[in-house]
Order: sequence, then structure tokens, then C-alpha cells
Amino acid sequence: MNCGELLIIGGAEDKCLEGEVLNKFVELATHSEGGIGILPTASEIPEEVSTEYIKIFRDLGVDRVEVIKLDSRQDADDPAICEQLASFSAIFISGGNQSRLSELIGKTKFHDALSKAWHEGMVIAGTSAGASILGKYMIVAADTMLNDNKLKVEIGVGFGFLDGLIIDQHFSQRGRFDRLLSAIAGKKEIMGIGIDENTAILVKDGHFEVVGQHQVLVLDGSTSDYINITSSDNGSEELTLSGFNLHALTRGYRFDLLTRKLLMKKGIQQ
Repeated sequence: MNCGELLIIGGAEDKCLEGEVLNKFVELATHSEGGIGILPTASEIPEEVSTEYIKIFRDLGVDRVEVIKLDSRQDADDPAICEQLASFSAIFISGGNQSRLSELIGKTKFHDALSKAWHEGMVIAGTSAGASILGKYMIVAADTMLNDNKLKVEIGVGFGFLDGLIIDQHFSQRGRFDRLLSAIAGKKEIMGIGIDENTAILVKDGHFEVVGQHQVLVLDGSTSDYINITSSDNGSEELTLSGFNLHALTRGYRFDLLTRKLLMKKGIQQ
């Protein structure tokens, strides 16, 4: 069986009956029986977050919506929780802190079970921190040095469902272009994908399609002809670079992750 779809959301998606992004997730989730499991581990207020998603998913017609309570690595190695995971047709990973997801779930039995379920067709959605964790790498932190306004980006390891990608979220709304560019500079094998709020990419079979209200940016340095990274005494970095490819996509446009090229909307000739 082919891998399931990944719906990777830039955060702050509309939680109402008309919300395009969550409607798309429910449409995908209900192609199979099993219902939706909500994983709120990234959040500091998991009960409040879970209650909000339970309500909207039930309002959208999903009969079975359950919370996966996972607060420690011991929980993530619990066979009963892994068994609960396997009973769903789709998993929704909430926002919060992606480092918490990595620390509590990375390289556990739950991580292995989630990967196995996805490879067997389970749909997985992640919003905000839940989006960032789905790549092989993720931005853990990006701090501006107070003395010279330089940006220092810290990279961590994600769940690894998408090789060669770093996913950033709340992208335009929080002005994250510089940090994503810094994250991929000098790494020609890695693309950066910045997803705006209330916007998502639906990934399947090596390409994605944009869903939602705003924009997705793809930063590709594979054709770069010059990169110079200068480090200062305080550990911050300054970039000089040339030859990067920038793709900006809106609703309905598609992108081939293998060839790194734009695919037009369905029904529109390139």
C-alpha cells in the first residue's frame, strides 16, 4: 500500500464549518474507517487544544474522535498507546513546541508505529509545531542577537516523514523568510518550505498541492552558484548567496518535490 497523505498546515487554520483546511483533512480521514486521533503533546494546554479540535471534527461529521494522551517517553513506549494509534484512519498533531514532540516521541515505539501506519496508508496532519516535526529536520529556535541584530538558527531532528525538507510555519505572518533561508543555506540537498497561516500543503506521491487561504514559499538552493557564511565572534552568521530558486504558490498550484519544479493547477496548461 502507498503512504498516506500528509496535510501540513501553517497554523491558525479556521476552526469552523466553512474552514477549507480542516474540511480537507476530514475528507481524507473519512476515506477509511477508524476515526481521528488527536495528538496534543506539543501543547502546554493539551486539554484545551483537544477540546477545540474534538468539537470541530465532530461538527464536521466525524463520529469517532479521541485524544492520544502522551506526556512522557514512557507513554510513547507503551504498547497500549501504540495499539490505540493503529486503530485510527487519521492522526492530527496539534501546535505548540516541536522540540517537545521530538524529545518525548522521537525514536520511541510510538514514533515507529506512527511511521509504519503512515507507510500503510494512514493520513497524518500537523499544524504549526505539528507541521515542522514532519520533516527530516526542523527549526528548533531562531534568536536575534541583541547587540547586532544577527540571526542565529538552531536545527533539530524531526520525525523524518519527508526527506530533504525543512518546514516552517506562520511564515509570512511572523516574518520568517530570513530564518528559513539561514536554515538551508549551504545545504543543497535540503529545500525549505514556508507555509502561511490558514494554508496547507497536501503531500502525496512526491508532490504537493496548496490548500487554503494564503501562500506557500519554496526555497531551493540546489542551483546556487555562490554561498558565503561569515561567523562573528558571538556565534551569529551573515549570508552572501546567489543563484537560489524561489517558488511562491497559492491555492490549487502543485509542486514536484523530486524535480523541484512547479506543477500548474489541474486543468491549466503550463
